Amino acid sequence: MSHKRKVAIIGSGNIGTDLMIKILRNAQHLEMAAMVGIDPASDGLARAARMGVAITHEGVEGLTRLPEFKDIDFVFDATSAGAHVKNDAFLRQHKVDLRMIDLTPAAIGPYCVPVVNLEQHLQATNVNMVTCGGQATIPMVAAVSRVAKVHYAEIVASIASKSAGPGTRANIDEFTETTSKAIEVIGGAAKGKAIIIMNPAEPPLMMRDTVYVLSEAADLQQVAASIEEMAAAVQAYVPGYRLKQQVQFEAVRDLKLPGQGTFTGLKTSVFLEVEGAAHYLPAYAGNLDIMTSAALATAERMALAMGALA
Repeated sequence: MSHKRKVAIIGSGNIGTDLMIKILRNAQHLEMAAMVGIDPASDGLARAARMGVAITHEGVEGLTRLPEFKDIDFVFDATSAGAHVKNDAFLRQHKVDLRMIDLTPAAIGPYCVPVVNLEQHLQATNVNMVTCGGQATIPMVAAVSRVAKVHYAEIVASIASKSAGPGTRANIDEFTETTSKAIEVIGGAAKGKAIIIMNPAEPPLMMRDTVYVLSEAADLQQVAASIEEMAAAVQAYVPGYRLKQQVQFEAVRDLKLPGQGTFTGLKTSVFLEVEGAAHYLPAYAGNLDIMTSAALATAERMALAMGALA
């Protein structure tokens, strides 16, 4: 008989702790087995212990020494890009077939945005969840791309400064590089660009994302319908994800694109807001919530494909 797949989380900070709570409350095919950190005084490890989850403050080395490790099928990594490379290499020495869900911008495995390309990577042993901005905006680029050829897509992710911890700030360069590349690889744009803004306003502002897409001319109703359908698909696992206003269209003629000559076609502007579920993080931290929600949705679907029983 199939069974729930046991999981471990590396990183006992905000993202790891929020993900743990989501798994404990909402997971149908996953069972929380271990929380891994490096700070014995972290709130995440303390919460995990109170919730009956095995813990270690000795990093991935400590994880392999836990008796629970032998039964773990999935490991979520919520540390940093540099740490993930080392974590993946170390853990595979002990268990080659682990499924790694990478919440850092390391991108060892293929980029994964659940509503766009998860079905292509159900057998992958390492998938990369891109970035918060990527999870929010790439579905919109892909929605336009399935209606018309996309020449250029630019996204601006604005997040509350308070929701950007040390890991996020240390990975700013990786954020823009990884998101830009994923806009092309997953979103279908010939060229992608990503910008992140950390807004210090008080009270903190909710995550807002703006997506600009330059495409071949297309039926406006078809583009709008594709975007609305995609937004509803994201809402299935990120309830606070929504279009902030109607999709905007503008005809463009003879616009110069760097390295691509002149462009004539359609400019589509999409304005998004992401409100967090406030399981552990504040509601304004939608940028972190969309990452943990996407990671959970990815592992749930993979576990189901592996024969997990709800």
